[in-house]
Amino acid sequence: MNKIKVVFFGTPDFSVPALEMLYNHAKIDLKYVVSMPDRKQGRGMEMKSPEVIEFAKNNKIPFFQTQNINQENDFLQQLRSEGIDIFVVLAFAQFLNQELLSLPRLGCFNIHTSLLPKYRGAAPIQYALLNGDQETGVSIQKMVKKMDAGDIAHSSPIAIASHETGGQLYTRLKFLAALCLNEFIEKLLENKVEFSPQNEDHVSFAPTLKREDGVLEFNKLTTDEAFNKIRALFPWPGTHCFLNGKRLKILTANYSELKVAPGQVNTDSNKLIVGCTDGSLRLSQVQLAGKKASSDIELLNGIKGDIVISTNEGKKA
Repeated sequence: MNKIKVVFFGTPDFSVPALEMLYNHAKIDLKYVVSMPDRKQGRGMEMKSPEVIEFAKNNKIPFFQTQNINQENDFLQQLRSEGIDIFVVLAFAQFLNQELLSLPRLGCFNIHTSLLPKYRGAAPIQYALLNGDQETGVSIQKMVKKMDAGDIAHSSPIAIASHETGGQLYTRLKFLAALCLNEFIEKLLENKVEFSPQNEDHVSFAPTLKREDGVLEFNKLTTDEAFNKIRALFPWPGTHCFLNGKRLKILTANYSELKVAPGQVNTDSNKLIVGCTDGSLRLSQVQLAGKKASSDIELLNGIKGDIVISTNEGKKA
C-alpha cells in the first residue's frame, strides 16, 4: 500500500509526541508541519519557534508558519497539487475554514483530550479534574466547521487518579494522544475506521481558563470543590488566596478532619487548616509572594500574630 500523505497542524510541546509518531511511522509520508509564527519568550524576550517547528527543523521536515492558515492561498494550492490524504490537528490554536476541511482526500482529523462530546473547547484536561471525574481520555474526530463536533473515529479512555494534578494528567494525555493516533492510523491503513456521531444531548464545554479563575473563595466552596480546583489548575493558572494581605499560592492540599468555620483558619497544630462549606482542607504546600515554595509548617514558623485568609478583593475567603 502507498504511504498516507499527511500534513500535521500543531504548536506546543503537547503536540510533539504525536508528531514524532507520524515522523517515525513506516506508512506515513509526512509532507509538512504547520504551526504558529515564532514569538518572543522568556525574560530576554528572544524569538522562539513553537516546539513542533523545532522538531521539524531538527528532523528536516518541511514546515510552514502562519498567523492564519486560511489566508495562505499559495501554500494551500501547493497542498492541493501534492494530493494530501489527511490533515492531523492537535493543539493548533487556529480554526480551519471549510475550504481547508475539504482539501485532504480522506478528511481532517482533530485529536482532542476528552471523551467527546464531553468538554469541547480549550481546557478539557482541567475541567475533567475540576468536576472530579474518574475517567477521561483522547478522542479523534473528523473535523467539521463546528468546534469539536465531528464524528468520532477513534477514542482511548483512561482512569484519573484521586490526587492527580492538571500537570500530571497533561503529561499522560500527551503520550496517550500519540498512541491513540497510532491506533487510528492502523485502522485507516486497513480501511477499518468506523465513525460514530456525537450525542448532542451530552455535550459540555471547557472554555479557556484565565489567571483570575484561580481565586479560592473557601467560604463558597465544598472541600471537594476546593481540592479539585487546586489540583486541576496546577501548575497553570494555579490557585491562590491572600494571607494577611499577601498573595498565597496553593500548590497542594489535603482533607482535614478538623472542624473549621467556612473561610476561617485554624493553625493550632502548626498546620494551615482552612474551613470550607462542608469541612476543611489543609493547605500543605504553599508559596507566599516573594518567598520560595514551602510546607505550611515552614510558612507558619515565619509568621507572628493572627492569620487572616482573604480573596483578592479583600473579602474573607
